[in-house]
Amino acid sequence: MRKLIAAINMTVDGFCDHTAGIPDEAIHKHYTGLLNDAGVILYGRKTFQLMEYWKSVLKDPTAEPSMEEFAIAIDKIPKIVFSRTLQNTGWKSARLADQDPAEEVSALRRQPGKDILVGSPGLIVALTKLNLIDEYQLCIHPVVTGSGLPLFRDITETINLQLVKTKPFAGGAIILYYQPKRV
Repeated sequence: MRKLIAAINMTVDGFCDHTAGIPDEAIHKHYTGLLNDAGVILYGRKTFQLMEYWKSVLKDPTAEPSMEEFAIAIDKIPKIVFSRTLQNTGWKSARLADQDPAEEVSALRRQPGKDILVGSPGLIVALTKLNLIDEYQLCIHPVVTGSGLPLFRDITETINLQLVKTKPFAGGAIILYYQPKRV
């Protein structure tokens, strides 16, 4: 069965903000590899629209090879977008979800293929509440913002996690790999 992996960037004080950290070459390469090794990524509308930035990098290269490689990987991976307002995605490799998150994830898991990524805070919370996340990859950037969108907002039950791996980066960020302790 395919694994569902929640992968997201965070600040030390627990806020989801991809603009607060400064992704260096190593972080871009890490996420490029993660995308290349996955079969599909799930997004909510807001995060999906933020990711559209990478289409502009494909059209107007940055002279930063790691960013260009990431742009190619994000363009290539199939994307499923959960939205009540979008009529179309405007991206060849993306489609709107046909079902609610629980049904969509269940259908994807039954299909053969590589792991499933989820990269939107709201969708991570929804799938956490449904006990569907198999692994959390939290990339903690060495910055405190004092405010923002907390990742685990609206979680009302205790969820015990087990740290299974860490991956530090020279720039000070670290990825913490957690698996839920299933009872």
